Amino acid sequence: MVLLAGLAIVGLRALTDRYDRTVLREQLLDPRARRDRTDLDGPLNYLLVGSDARPGDSGPDHRTDTILIVHVPAGLREAYLVSVPRDLLVAIPASANGFGGGQDKINAAFEHGGGGDAGARLLSVTLARLTGIRFDGAALIDFSGFRKVIDLLGGVRMCVRTEVRSIHTDRVFRPGCQRMDGAEALDYVRQRYGLPGGDYDRQTHQQQLLRAMLERAAENQLRTNPVKLDQVIRAVGGSLTVDTNGVPLEDLLLALRDLPSDALRGVQVPSYPQIIDQVSYVMLDNGANGLFEAVQDAGMADWATANPRWVTRL
Repeated sequence: MVLLAGLAIVGLRALTDRYDRTVLREQLLDPRARRDRTDLDGPLNYLLVGSDARPGDSGPDHRTDTILIVHVPAGLREAYLVSVPRDLLVAIPASANGFGGGQDKINAAFEHGGGGDAGARLLSVTLARLTGIRFDGAALIDFSGFRKVIDLLGGVRMCVRTEVRSIHTDRVFRPGCQRMDGAEALDYVRQRYGLPGGDYDRQTHQQQLLRAMLERAAENQLRTNPVKLDQVIRAVGGSLTVDTNGVPLEDLLLALRDLPSDALRGVQVPSYPQIIDQVSYVMLDNGANGLFEAVQDAGMADWATANPRWVTRL
């Protein structure tokens, strides 16, 4: 949904019309995780899920690589990207496809639900039970589509702080700001081994990629380049499944059109690693220090000020 906000700067009805014809629409939120009514004049909470699985796919090993809660306070002039650790130990409810429920890493909820929209629903209710947050919508992102969008935008500028060697390719990412194409950027933001903060650094890099994409979309002046605009919309639409909780897409895009990329804050959930029965998990630190309550009660600005360790200005 943050990517949609970046594209919304073009302010064109053609964007909405084109997107409406290409995007997949599904019920990604379980009723127990869905806000009864979305008010675009109030604070908004969206669930953003990234997976290698194509939208609509189902089957084993479809765990989610990225889980973000996007909190936009009333006024829609800033946004907090709350990264949920994928190894967070949680109670996952039973699912309709035969999973009986139990303790597991949160990124397994998508798989236990069967992947696709059903997996997203199980993940959403798992998060709702953990956090108390009810969502205004959700988006399921296919990473192959993200690669296409980054390439169509001419790459993104990413600043590498610590040298890291990819576990997927022979790439070595060296310190310094550099232009990355889609394959390079997605490879970089999925690394966690060899980084000082491990998965926490990976979360920050994924948040930084979202900002870099917003900035690049603005630099490309998509409103004056209809050919590239059409290409980007097709790539975005083909890589997303969305649930807007009944809000017309045009209204949502117009509401988010003025959200600036420099007003994004990256938030990590207060937590710590723990080994249980020789398996590495992440545990909530002191109930996440009131983070989830701050999201629910529109108190994120105060929480961020009181908890600078867990907040990054992107």
